[in-house]
Amino acid sequence: MAKTIIEEVSEYDTSSIVALAGHPIHAMMVSFPIALVISTLGCDIFYWWSADPFWARAGLWASGFAFWFGVAASLAGTAELLLVKGIRTRAASWIHATAGVMLVSVAGANWGLRLVDHLNVLPVGLMVSVLGTVFVGIAGWHGGKLVFDHGVGLMVSTKD
Repeated sequence: MAKTIIEEVSEYDTSSIVALAGHPIHAMMVSFPIALVISTLGCDIFYWWSADPFWARAGLWASGFAFWFGVAASLAGTAELLLVKGIRTRAASWIHATAGVMLVSVAGANWGLRLVDHLNVLPVGLMVSVLGTVFVGIAGWHGGKLVFDHGVGLMVSTKD
């Protein structure tokens, strides 16, 4: 009898190989771009509300760090995707990767927009920050689905 798709996918290990002391590097790094993308949106809202140039400068720095931390997290995630067959065979992995690439692209565009003129970010910068936050939600949803539904990156100890 032929195997079902679930049986076929489940036969491959999904534990992380890009890890530090057993902790997946991608999972450790994604919190930084997530927080910084959302912080950029917060800076834009405060700048819109107060017109204080501090918030425009803070948004410039937050968007730049969001982009570069996103690139670093993406490199670790891409390595996992390409090197671990159990991750590569899941459709949710590719959806998460696509949303992540879109998120890093939007973060880079947001930073580039601010590099040109960090005080003139309204309304386009605000809209790009909202779009980045939407992609944080999409990528995060599918990343969580990989961990909680598919057990990706989990290293279960046999000592317990």
